[in-house]
Amino acid sequence: MAHTIHVDVVSAEEEIFAGEAEFVALPGEAGELGIYPQHTPLITRIRPGAVRIKVPGQADEEFVFVAGGILEVQPNGVTVLADTAIRGHDLDEAKAAEAKKLAEEALANRESEIDYAKAQAELAAAVAQLAAIEKLRRKR
Repeated sequence: MAHTIHVDVVSAEEEIFAGEAEFVALPGEAGELGIYPQHTPLITRIRPGAVRIKVPGQADEEFVFVAGGILEVQPNGVTVLADTAIRGHDLDEAKAAEAKKLAEEALANRESEIDYAKAQAELAAAVAQLAAIEKLRRKR
């Protein structure tokens, strides 16, 4: 039997994934993280991007887009507390492209009364979501 680690991916709205995995890969604050069973305990922020989960006995990885959040790793469990999480098959490229366009327009309009930090965060999330969609498309 393969060694596994329990993985939970949750957002404020719902539980996205709960189950055993051989490994998890996700975008950490300082770069891409790979988590295997018996990993050293860790708590860190995560950036917008793709969470890839290798489920035992399943050829394709589970794929979840997160728009940031917190990662907690214990030797026998991984918890991803995402600000927003979307299952890979639920990603909408047109919606992400529109969000990117709106954020870029907001940043370009210097005379508007906008929150630039919020617009930059929305732009980063939209760009990360489009990159995740492209990565998922290449895997198929």
